[in-house]
Amino acid sequence: MNINQLLHFLVVADECRSATEVVEELEKLVAAYGFDYYGLVRQPKPDENPLELVLCGRWPEGWPQIYIAKKYVLIDPTIRYLSQAQSGFRWRDTAHAFRADPHRKRMERMLMDGMRFGLLDGYIFPVHGRTGLLGNMTVGGKPIDLSPIEISLFDAVAKKAFWRLLELTREGDVDSAKAIDARMTRREMEVLSYLADGLTSNEISKILKISNHTVDWYMNGIQDKLNAKNRQHVVALAFRLGLVT
Repeated sequence: MNINQLLHFLVVADECRSATEVVEELEKLVAAYGFDYYGLVRQPKPDENPLELVLCGRWPEGWPQIYIAKKYVLIDPTIRYLSQAQSGFRWRDTAHAFRADPHRKRMERMLMDGMRFGLLDGYIFPVHGRTGLLGNMTVGGKPIDLSPIEISLFDAVAKKAFWRLLELTREGDVDSAKAIDARMTRREMEVLSYLADGLTSNEISKILKISNHTVDWYMNGIQDKLNAKNRQHVVALAFRLGLVT
């Protein structure tokens, strides 16, 4: 265990006078634990590029570009699990949670792509604020086992590093950001797909053998999840998010 390094960071982070110093201390900690890569990022909105929200990090060369180009952020099981997690967890433990998910195959392709870049396993730690999930810190590379105590302390490190960097870089109030929930049930995905094809509620109800009222109920739920203004906006966001192609 390297608990002393974790405790050391929690103390010295408050003494750092610049964001650079915080990052240097964080990288020392990551290296001490043997992780090859790490990232500390703010939670992206659907129309934001995650790369522009990175507070600090180091990833395999070329991996961020692949991740963005293939829109993996939308189906990344670790990112999706963050919305329901209150503390840190291991990457590989999320596979079971989404075994029946309609995007399961894309998730598996993402994991295989990541392994080819040396991202074999790791951990991710959520950072919450008044309005919900605001960001996260992830560490990974070759498989490394952390004890429950170490995971708890890494949770504290993630929060300390996140808020300290925002404070030192004088970022705006990230707590005011409105969360976007792009998770869809199987039925919502079906309705969304038909909507994107230009079908009306009446046409969709006949295909799915449900009432118009039920279709509209699903539509309203999808619109709420995407914070869309209307159905046209729903379709535009769905394509932008990669929920439909």
